[in-house]
Amino acid sequence: MGKATGFLEYERADAAYLPVSERIKNWNEFVVPQTPSGIETQAARCMDCGVAFCHAAFVVDGQSIGCPLSNLIPEINDLVYRGEIEKAYHRLIKTHPFPEFTGRVCPALCEGSCTLGEHEPAVTVKGIERYVVDEMTRLGKVVPRMPGVSTGKRVAVIGSGPSGLACADMLNRLGDAVTVFERADRPGGLLMYGIPNMKLDKSIVLDRVGIMRDEGVRFELGAEVGADYPALSVMKDFDAIVLCCGAVSERTLDIRGADLFGVMTALEFLTRSTANILDGTIIDGLPNIDGKSVVVVGGGDTGTDCVASAIRRGAASVAQLEIMPEPPAERAENNPWPLWPKVKKTDYGQLEAAELFGADPREYGATVKAVIGDGRKVTGVKTVRVEWRADGAPREVPGTERERPCDIVLTAMGFTGPERLLIDQLSLGTDARGLVACRGPGSYHTNTPTVFAAGDMRRGPSLVVWAIEEGRRAARACHAYLSER
Repeated sequence: MGKATGFLEYERADAAYLPVSERIKNWNEFVVPQTPSGIETQAARCMDCGVAFCHAAFVVDGQSIGCPLSNLIPEINDLVYRGEIEKAYHRLIKTHPFPEFTGRVCPALCEGSCTLGEHEPAVTVKGIERYVVDEMTRLGKVVPRMPGVSTGKRVAVIGSGPSGLACADMLNRLGDAVTVFERADRPGGLLMYGIPNMKLDKSIVLDRVGIMRDEGVRFELGAEVGADYPALSVMKDFDAIVLCCGAVSERTLDIRGADLFGVMTALEFLTRSTANILDGTIIDGLPNIDGKSVVVVGGGDTGTDCVASAIRRGAASVAQLEIMPEPPAERAENNPWPLWPKVKKTDYGQLEAAELFGADPREYGATVKAVIGDGRKVTGVKTVRVEWRADGAPREVPGTERERPCDIVLTAMGFTGPERLLIDQLSLGTDARGLVACRGPGSYHTNTPTVFAAGDMRRGPSLVVWAIEEGRRAARACHAYLSER
């Protein structure tokens, strides 16, 4: 598993970023490709740990341990260390259909459970994965893999986000005829419109969809099942349906002034921003941020993407309010290895804001209490400090209210669940969170016999890597059901 003494000889070295002053001038990806010798050195750090948790795919008390896809990480690292990139790639795609996505946007649960990470910086698993797939793409070796059988069964996959694409890919490999319905004008779901281009170039998504088309998967774009195409008609036309529609109902501000012009949810902003970049035209509802002051309400990856996108749109200042307390610099006692480390991380957006504006834009333990305006548009926000009680409930700190001027408020406060349209049309059961209920733990089969569900719609808002694994599991369940009919 890599070089036997590599973890003692080499230090972790992540891929470099282009300088902030250069990368904020455009929407291009800014990770500098690593060299073959550099990536081999990083793979050499994978230690012969005996029991590797990096690919464990466990969930303990709701927390992930290792890669949900069960990627064969130690074997891949060993092959990369030996310079056998093509073999490493074929080992990778045994479990993972889209490493080009997760190599860019995954938080790397595998690294959080790396044995070396218990006492040293973890192996750069995510960077190695990205290098392998990008190098194979450069060599022209990421090519269609045609299914070897045909069952004659027809399956409709609703939604082309990561779970929908993964589900369609697996069903197609199992021999079922798959049609993917996507209501947007481009495929990819949140991969296309929810993640900005500098983090995941849209040509990468389109290239993968092109490969899937060559493999036999059909894509119907601009087709909203439940509206343009009644759900019951889809049930009649296909042997089964797999719902992969995500949990895209966003949590919004329920405060005074939330309806003013200049207040926008993160998904609205990121979607319109990406559409503007791809189409090169003015997009209705996309505010002009050039020279404006922006407040982002909410942390996490989406909040970071809003910070970075606002910067590229010319924001004069960006502040990011996070209601949760500041995470510790190191693992707390109740967050031991190999659980995902709940520690403070400074991502690309915060790094950019710090260099441009002189400080980290994040303010922890703070939220917006009201949006101030002139009757039509935003002119500021009223914020307040928050402390968390022992019972886990937030409490405003008296005397900490503050008004600050701003022009734009972007809310990145997470998602509440799936939209109801298809749930209601298909008479599906839901759980207490409004998610599609299936027939038991680990089941992807809904109460409607020919309907399955996967991804955030079934699991709740989660990570791209979990969405991919959900899609693959749902595909297997759907195929098994159809095989018995």
